[in-house]
Amino acid sequence: MTMTTAETKFVLTNRIPLPQSNKEVLLITLNRPDKKNCFNTQLCHELATIFYNAANEIISYDCAPIHNHDDDEGDDDDDDDQQKLAAIIFTGAGRSFCAGADLSNPPNPLHQSSDLPHHLRWNPVYQMGRVGVPIIGVLRGHVITGGFELALACDILLGDATTTFRDTHVKFALAPCWGLSQKLSRRIGPGRAKIVSFSAQPVRAEKAHAWGLLDELVVAVGNDGPPAISFPGDSQTMNPALNRALELADSIASNSPLMVRRYKRAIVEGTNVDFQKGLQRERELGLAHYLEIVGDGQTFEGAKDYIAGDGRPRLLSSM
Repeated sequence: MTMTTAETKFVLTNRIPLPQSNKEVLLITLNRPDKKNCFNTQLCHELATIFYNAANEIISYDCAPIHNHDDDEGDDDDDDDQQKLAAIIFTGAGRSFCAGADLSNPPNPLHQSSDLPHHLRWNPVYQMGRVGVPIIGVLRGHVITGGFELALACDILLGDATTTFRDTHVKFALAPCWGLSQKLSRRIGPGRAKIVSFSAQPVRAEKAHAWGLLDELVVAVGNDGPPAISFPGDSQTMNPALNRALELADSIASNSPLMVRRYKRAIVEGTNVDFQKGLQRERELGLAHYLEIVGDGQTFEGAKDYIAGDGRPRLLSSM
């Protein structure tokens, strides 16, 4: 399968043609496999920019005039040729999706907790929320804390047997500011969300699927099906979850692109009643928390010492 590729230092983007629909999917890959795709300031800025640009591309589709077939028979085909992007697949290179923040250079938590427009511009989760087409998360390995929040910003989550979620905010006295306190309970219910977040213990793939955290748990079933594609920067054989995501993206793209975008908006806005207030409150609490602890010389150092001594990420038990 051919693709066009653009590369930055920490994030890869690939525009992949979809064979059945004649549309394209944007594959976004976190590209720090040696760091388990932990994000630093640069990665966050790159990721925010990629989603910012994708969101603006989709907005331009919705701003384009709708032509009547009777007025000009060829205009609709021209619009289709110009409006290629039908979905986004979001994944990580190597064996993990994202194991959280790189504590040697974490993004500024005061900025990530802020509602100011010039801070939201560099907030990757906020920018993901602006994207009008479905975002399919393809997860494997560690999906930890900030990586957990990146996953929850996707519309659909696919994983394999290696996928493991963990929220360690309370373990290190850190506050969520990318939506975990609001989104997780909406996915799996408040009781289970409290178990996950208050215990800071890992949730393995099978339980995550049973609880509705993973929408599909994909397993290898042989060599039949669409042409295989490997993870960017990965010499291993193709991960079935990525192939399933491409198949799903092509299926989505085969439908009315305008209606898919409007349907997504209806679902998101319908489930977001009072949700935005919850997100704003989370950011307010996160901002107050970080104003109190930033510069205390203890919180981040304690987390770094724990990780260094424990061989991050070491998952001691499962649910």
